[in-house]
Amino acid sequence: MLLKESVHSVLIISSSENFIASFKEMLPVSGYSPVKSAVSASQARRIIAEETFDYIVINSPLTDDPGIRLSVDVCESCSSVVLLAVSTEFYDEIYCRVADFGVYTIPKPVSRALIKAALDWMHASYCRAKKDRVKVMTFEEKMKEIRLVNRAKWVLISELNMNEQEAHRFIEKEAMDRCVSKKSVAESIINTYST
Repeated sequence: MLLKESVHSVLIISSSENFIASFKEMLPVSGYSPVKSAVSASQARRIIAEETFDYIVINSPLTDDPGIRLSVDVCESCSSVVLLAVSTEFYDEIYCRVADFGVYTIPKPVSRALIKAALDWMHASYCRAKKDRVKVMTFEEKMKEIRLVNRAKWVLISELNMNEQEAHRFIEKEAMDRCVSKKSVAESIINTYST
């Protein structure tokens, strides 16, 4: 699997030490680090509260929980990509319960080929989510800049008796003349008149 030089953190949650060991074998250190494990839902919740993981793999059932609620809670509360391994006889029912929350589900017993395919899906999902987070950040930054520019316009209106159009043009012209962003001009205006 080519992960384009990215390294992903993984938490494997399983009551079966064999499952944990087998899954760890499929995760080369060059692409997955750290790889941690938990043997119960309660232990996993403590670990997740302290650390973030790119991928979380849950082998259902756990000793203290079926793992279904845990998989949904993780998807709703953090940006981890979650894989839930469930018994073949319950696969359809559990898939229907968790799919809308973004939980990947695979039937057990699992083969190496299925785990590799699931890891590929998880990687693709992680990359897409990462791009979406960047878009959201960019949008939030743009909104922050707009609010800052508007605040600077109101400072110019109140301090220099400009109207809104004049204040807007002043900020744009200053940004162009000084080869800086409107955000920088707005910050400068606010700092100048708020002392």
